[in-house]
Amino acid sequence: MTIAGLGPHGERASAPERVLLLPEDMERARASGLRVAVVLHTLESDWAKQQLSGIIGMLGNCGVAVIDVIDCAFTPEVQIEALGRLIEEAPDAIISLPVANSKVAAAHARVSATGIKLILLDNAPTGLLPGKDYISLVSADNFGLGKIAAEGLSPHLPDGAEVGVLGYDADFFATNEREIAFVKWMQIHRPDVTLRVQRFPALSAVAATTRTLAEAHPDLAGFFVVWDTPAIMAAGVLKTLGRKIPMTTVDLGHAAAIGLAASDPLVAIAAQQPFRQGESAASITVTALLGRPAPDWVALPGLAVTASNVVECFQTVWRAPAPQEVLRRLRLVGLKASDQHPS
Repeated sequence: MTIAGLGPHGERASAPERVLLLPEDMERARASGLRVAVVLHTLESDWAKQQLSGIIGMLGNCGVAVIDVIDCAFTPEVQIEALGRLIEEAPDAIISLPVANSKVAAAHARVSATGIKLILLDNAPTGLLPGKDYISLVSADNFGLGKIAAEGLSPHLPDGAEVGVLGYDADFFATNEREIAFVKWMQIHRPDVTLRVQRFPALSAVAATTRTLAEAHPDLAGFFVVWDTPAIMAAGVLKTLGRKIPMTTVDLGHAAAIGLAASDPLVAIAAQQPFRQGESAASITVTALLGRPAPDWVALPGLAVTASNVVECFQTVWRAPAPQEVLRRLRLVGLKASDQHPS
């Protein structure tokens, strides 16, 4: 396993295989009557649905009851209120994806202070430490995802190109790492490229932010967006402006896979493995509840996806066949699934 980045406190990554559960572990968990709650930034994205499916499936295998699943809608105040309510319900553990590292830090600290095991996804709130304030952090290699996206866009850029970078204007470790890695890779490997960075504060602002960036820089020859939901929104804006610009992003959602199959406008995607990440978070949760130590940071590598391997990568990520629209678009551009080879 090759992991390019470090954890939020400089940790080296551990592989998910470090926390595999044995049959006797699952049997012990089933006999314990354990209760767990899940708090996510959103339940709307394909990534979140896959992550949740992995968590709930693995916990179900271990006889662990999921007593609540909360959609925070990217809102710190909603997450703070939810964590306060869950503390009163006293589950054995809470799996949480912090939506803003500083604003929600105190609320997460209260979870572990009450004796509830806290397992984090993607972000570690400011000031919280593994082994003290939370058990473990589970994420993708977000730095590696940014590098994959840069490598995938580079062949589509002419010499001296301008590239738009659409980042997330929030205290969010995962997306910050992607942006940093993308910029760093371009600076090292494509010093001829000029980067134009703009950040959106919320999904509702993606369209306006994209329009501002595109109109301020009419010569943009490439685009990177830090995850697929805003990338699809940005692609729609660029289309209305009559701008055909090669784009890369992170996460292989349904809409992104369809866009990638036709290379319009997506030419490469750095895919996370949210189902496996969810399974790993659940395994760590059970491991901690059985009284065993867990790694500080567990990270999974990203997948480099192009039109040539989108079908098999979709199957890897989603555990399901690629949508028929993906196959149809591949046929239209002359690629057959049987002709594909991993990149």
